[in-house]
Amino acid sequence: MDDLAKKTEKWLTAIQPCNLHKFELDILHTALLIIDMQNYFIHESGNAFIRQAQEIVPNIQSLQKLFRMRSLPLIFTSHVHKSPRYDGGNLTWWWNDFCQEGSFGARIFEDIKPLENEKLIQKHRYSAFEGTDLEITLRCLGITDLVITGVMSNLCCETTARYAFCKDFRVQFVADATATAHEEMHLSSLMNLAYGFAQVVKTEDVLDQIKNNTPEIAQ
Repeated sequence: MDDLAKKTEKWLTAIQPCNLHKFELDILHTALLIIDMQNYFIHESGNAFIRQAQEIVPNIQSLQKLFRMRSLPLIFTSHVHKSPRYDGGNLTWWWNDFCQEGSFGARIFEDIKPLENEKLIQKHRYSAFEGTDLEITLRCLGITDLVITGVMSNLCCETTARYAFCKDFRVQFVADATATAHEEMHLSSLMNLAYGFAQVVKTEDVLDQIKNNTPEIAQ
């Protein structure tokens, strides 16, 4: 975690010239989006195991804990396919692999799995909005602000953040609670998003905003 903290400070320094659009979360209208933290990517036996993804689990757990304490929405996604024929499209030929719906790989990593009453969305494309009920869910909940975490920074997380911005949701993208296969790609995503789509923040920043702005819910 110390290493991740040091790298995060380095990333935030590198993107500082782009990370200019600051806003405070409207806490009562904020949801935590946990993207594709499933065994396929997080468990050592997963076909697309990302070592860096295990490093962000404690930060996601911290966010989960506080969102749950404040009765704020958590929404999970799992990237799965029934088969290349039915819903694979470009993704299955591009990667020459897929995560089978209903498999061990499709399940959310045990340490951060959703509670029974929390929303889990199965998706088939990089964006969590594409072909899912995510937008309807957010509108029904009255959500205006999204905190984005998960994997992969440069694929599903970044694409979802871009979609969210274009649908007029405000986005805080958590640098030390997102991960991908290579640090260079992670940093590039942070810079791209800071320039045009999201405020890039640390886990600590989100926790502080929630702790400081929801006293009536905390009781």
